[in-house]
Amino acid sequence: MAIHKNPQALPAAQALPFALSLIAAAALALPAQAQTAASPAQTSSNALPAVTVSGSSSAPVTVGGFGDLPVAKLPLQAQVISNDLLNDLGIEATSGLTRLDASVGDAYNSLGYVSYLKVRGYDLDNRFNYRRDGLPINAETALLMANKGSLELLKGTSGIQAGTSAPGGLVNYVVKRPTGDLTTLSLGASERGTVQAALDWSRRLGDAKQFGLRVNAMAAHLDPELRDAKGQRRLLAVAGDWRASPELLVEAELELSHQHQPSQPGFSLLGNRLPDARAIDPRTNLNNQDWSQPVAFDGQTASLRVTRQLGADWSARAHLMTQRLVTDDRLAYPFGCTESADIYWPSSYCPNGNFDLADFRSENERRRSDAAELSVQGRFATAGLQHQLGAGLLLTRFKSRFQGQAYNAVGTGNISGLPRLPADPTLNDANTNRDERSTELFLRDAIQIGTQWQAWLGLRHTRLQRESVRVNTSDLRATDYRQSLTTPWLGLSYAINPQLMAYASWGEGIQSEVAPNRPRYSNAGQPLPALRSRQWEVGLKSGSKTVDWSVNWFDISQPAWRDVGPCNSTPGSCERRIDGTQDHQGLEAQADFKWSGGGLLASAMQLKARRNGSADPALNGLRPANVPQSAVKLQARQSLPQLPGLQLMAGLAYEGRRAVLPDNSLFIPSWTRLDLGARYELQLGRQLAVLRVGVDNATNRRAWKESPYQYEHVYLYPMAPRTWRASLEWVL
Repeated sequence: MAIHKNPQALPAAQALPFALSLIAAAALALPAQAQTAASPAQTSSNALPAVTVSGSSSAPVTVGGFGDLPVAKLPLQAQVISNDLLNDLGIEATSGLTRLDASVGDAYNSLGYVSYLKVRGYDLDNRFNYRRDGLPINAETALLMANKGSLELLKGTSGIQAGTSAPGGLVNYVVKRPTGDLTTLSLGASERGTVQAALDWSRRLGDAKQFGLRVNAMAAHLDPELRDAKGQRRLLAVAGDWRASPELLVEAELELSHQHQPSQPGFSLLGNRLPDARAIDPRTNLNNQDWSQPVAFDGQTASLRVTRQLGADWSARAHLMTQRLVTDDRLAYPFGCTESADIYWPSSYCPNGNFDLADFRSENERRRSDAAELSVQGRFATAGLQHQLGAGLLLTRFKSRFQGQAYNAVGTGNISGLPRLPADPTLNDANTNRDERSTELFLRDAIQIGTQWQAWLGLRHTRLQRESVRVNTSDLRATDYRQSLTTPWLGLSYAINPQLMAYASWGEGIQSEVAPNRPRYSNAGQPLPALRSRQWEVGLKSGSKTVDWSVNWFDISQPAWRDVGPCNSTPGSCERRIDGTQDHQGLEAQADFKWSGGGLLASAMQLKARRNGSADPALNGLRPANVPQSAVKLQARQSLPQLPGLQLMAGLAYEGRRAVLPDNSLFIPSWTRLDLGARYELQLGRQLAVLRVGVDNATNRRAWKESPYQYEHVYLYPMAPRTWRASLEWVL
């Protein structure tokens, strides 16, 4: 796939985001109402509690980088999405974050494949922008949610937390840890025939309850609305802890996961024409040849974390994690159109709906990630200033091992799915093995200056070594380079009152690459200057028992690559170099209102993303492909006093139009989707039953959801059709 490997909006549509933004802004001004009863925090002993993140502004956020400081007190934008909210909305993949935050969008989200996100208009890098309990993982796989207590999202340049990463932000998966005695059984179903069963079991053991054990198990048969996409999914995870003493906590966990399911290729332009999404059946799967095989993801992840209390104000931690992934990536892959010997459409399908079809197979892909972090954090006072200091060392290692891959033309297909074509699984194409090592030293300090001012300092120094070599070919094109990089971060906040804070921050991030190792590049395989992104952000934040809200402005700028020269098949005809910048400026507003019996989660973003400073004037001022200029996301919930235990839910998502081609000559229209749901709780003695029902895309809206542009080819993904779902959760 593209990422599977291979070589005028209507006036009403323009008015809608503005109107919804006004609604969200007006909501911020509403008086706070009575507090909702919060979910009980699952804590343990006083000395070393197991951290459980909820949506409360008083909850710590690991991805923020400043220990146990709550979200509302940090001079940055972060969000915590609880497991309960994910269950209420039927979200089972990372791509579901696009329903909850206006700053998060789709970046190539194909059913049955890896989740790809963009934040603040920048694509997240699945190799470097994802964390698991704070340690880096590889997200080039299916990351299952059954044993995740919450998801954390950091928005903005992430150099404070990552040695190298794309500038949009970070996603952190928080694993469920042992709590008190708990047994939860759940069963879910959705049309056309997806069924899922899960167990969540937790116990505290021993005379002093010093041992904890939590088991999560899940199995699902997948039969979605998309045709020819049946599959299986399962997970087994075990987490344990040992409170060896009031000062020492040892935690370990193991996760085994498996998913196999045929993936979904995108549609495309028909020649130079944008097809009408209303005329396309969103259930059509172009990956429907007799020989089509599922993409298979297998994952094994284990971690060990030891925390030692060093007196009342200091603690030290050692955290180790290993992740092993095995992937069989397979697809009947439509790409481009060859109408005749002299007519070729590389970025689209043929005007009549035909396309060139390839048999793509890259099996037994093996990826391994290892991380070890040693850190210390604590509080101290000097010269009348209060410090909350954190420092540490992070060692990471990543390697990928591949065999040859198939990418063989097998004939001409059509968007109707016909005709049937022969398979050609010959492994006659090269692949690339990679090895990466990095050493990161970091220091963070939150300095309290008086009662209202606070300064925030962060510094991360990274030394990295990266190597690659091709396999299944005599043309190895090996690369080997080293870089040393430093990323600073600064912030200043002012507490206007105990609940309202103003802040400003500045930070940097880094991306590191080599020029493509192909003969046409004169600098093939050479390390490129690091792309150093810079972000300014200013905002207001407030957190209380009844409402958390923030309004902020950001400005992110990063150098951009461009291929300069004829860039044809002649060796040395092309050079990749830095040319101008990719600049994203935006205004965000978000609020989480909680009142007796209900609440509203609202967010809106207005984004100006442009290319600037290029030596080619035709590129300046252009919008990046597949990035909406405006977005609004609303999630409302309300209980009915007449029917105790029943809560109704509604979600509204709006995204503005997106550029389809880099030259901005075509746009897909804006769209709005409505989701509906209900949750009913029934108390039966000490047991609790929770029934959830929902319908996604309730109006059965047909639209192009996104338009990723990869390998000089346009992909169009339709919005999924109306889908009903139901689940029953039994808490014993």
